[in-house]
Amino acid sequence: MRIIICDDDLLIIEQLQKYIKSYFESIHLKCPQLVSFTNGESLLADKGEKDIVFLDIEMPGMNGIYVGNELKKINKNVIIFIVTSFSEYLDEAMRFRVFRYLSKPLDKQRFFRNMKDALTYYTSFSTKIPIETKQGVYSFPASQIIAIEAQGRKVIVHTTRQDFNSIHNMNYWLEQLPKNSFFQTHRSFIINFEHIVDFDHTTIHLSDQQITAYLTRRKYSSFKNAYLMYLESMR
Repeated sequence: MRIIICDDDLLIIEQLQKYIKSYFESIHLKCPQLVSFTNGESLLADKGEKDIVFLDIEMPGMNGIYVGNELKKINKNVIIFIVTSFSEYLDEAMRFRVFRYLSKPLDKQRFFRNMKDALTYYTSFSTKIPIETKQGVYSFPASQIIAIEAQGRKVIVHTTRQDFNSIHNMNYWLEQLPKNSFFQTHRSFIINFEHIVDFDHTTIHLSDQQITAYLTRRKYSSFKNAYLMYLESMR
């Protein structure tokens, strides 16, 4: 993982570095690589990976809104934190799906909570999950798994590329998949929140138009609440 800070205020850069290091110490993990820039031009010129980015809006030259949009074009999964004193930019920032909006001065406890959410989200799309079939083993990021479907004795893993017949049962998949982004809506379906188009009390339509998942009525409320929490975490 590579974490980027882009702010023209050196004191803010120093504070963010301190908070990030302190957060990883608190969860007993080695701090990832930290790289800092004082302007958007330098950040966009950087060729390295950008997994989590803390981005100021008002900087000399390119502003943070422009830089954020460019980063999303390069990698739609980049996790962007907008760090600013100017709340009037919130609507513009939300258009390219920033992960969080952090107000200056920074609150340490709120920062820690948001870092926890960011790492959970990062794990959900970066960690590859093996799909074992009779023909071989295939690995996909969790974000590319649309749904798991039980059809009689068969368990089908629907991905954005193709379908696979898994040798494992539904209980296995419930244990393997990230619980913040997957939900068992019916005994025959585990679905990925990321791929939901719409739903009612009995069915869920997914991004692959060929897949319609069942939703047990007794699970409707818990499913809806979990999905709304997921959407909130993506803002």
